Amino acid sequence: MATDLRPDCSAHRVPACEEGVLPVGDGHAVAWSAHGHPQGLPVVVLHGGPGSGASLKHLDFFPLDRCRVVLMDQRGCGRSTPLGATHANTTAHLVHDIAALRRHLGLPAWLVVGGSWGGTLALAYAQAEPEACLGVLLRAPFLPGPAALHWFCLGAGGLRPEAHGHWLGLPALANYPERHTVPGILHAYAHAVGEPGDDGREALTRWLHWEATLERWHQPPVWTGEPPPADRLGALQARARIQLHYLQQGCFVDVAALLAGVRSLAQVPAAIVQGDCDAVCPAGLSWAVHRAWPGSVWRAVAQGTHAPFDGEMPAAMRQLVCQFVAHQRFSGTA
Repeated sequence: MATDLRPDCSAHRVPACEEGVLPVGDGHAVAWSAHGHPQGLPVVVLHGGPGSGASLKHLDFFPLDRCRVVLMDQRGCGRSTPLGATHANTTAHLVHDIAALRRHLGLPAWLVVGGSWGGTLALAYAQAEPEACLGVLLRAPFLPGPAALHWFCLGAGGLRPEAHGHWLGLPALANYPERHTVPGILHAYAHAVGEPGDDGREALTRWLHWEATLERWHQPPVWTGEPPPADRLGALQARARIQLHYLQQGCFVDVAALLAGVRSLAQVPAAIVQGDCDAVCPAGLSWAVHRAWPGSVWRAVAQGTHAPFDGEMPAAMRQLVCQFVAHQRFSGTA
């Protein structure tokens, strides 16, 4: 790297170097922004959810004086349009969009960074365009198979039974014949979140509370039953709509095939960061990816939960990024 790069600065004060909206077909347009040094290491950050949207907080993982970090909102998310749209919105479509954005920006290759659902998407993208991946950095990747979905909907209830009671207390589930099954729970929530008025707001409130409970299950939020603020309601409804659309379809991923394909990525440097108290994506999921990926680096974060910006998680992510910027790999120093 050159030595005359501009100094690093706080991520939340950094304006976008570039930003735009890229039409990707099917009536969708994907919003993106690039931050940091224009000649720095190219990086793309894939957000989680599905449905969450890009966040400037992710810039805290990177030395912006040495990286050009591209944030993108996936189809239907954040500033992408149409917001909350589920038509022509699958994992394959998102992989297509990542590749289209790379070509649009004129980048031959980039470091791919993704957490949770973004980690799943990073795995799918790396297998589609391995030659375009300088490396892959994952945080607690989600493997949306039956076991993971059962854990999220039912199994994790033992961690916080009161919060789980609120989750299963959705009125739409009361007389639903499949209310004790994963497909039944997801179907009921998908229908209820889309309802107008108080019914839709109540379903969204219960959905968000269970998510937040698992994200920081050691210190979960207190159940109040209060809906989200009015100025955030539309965005959060869109997020839940996308998330339920994906979860009902197993995120359009064959987990066995995804893991089998990882074995072909031996030449791509990889690292996996995992909080050892993650109740959303338990360590066994990312450990399966680590075992399948030859040469990958595993980094456990003590007391780390699924919250990406809590505790030592940001420091672990930044340390691995800096290691890669300096040496083009995640292990060793030479």
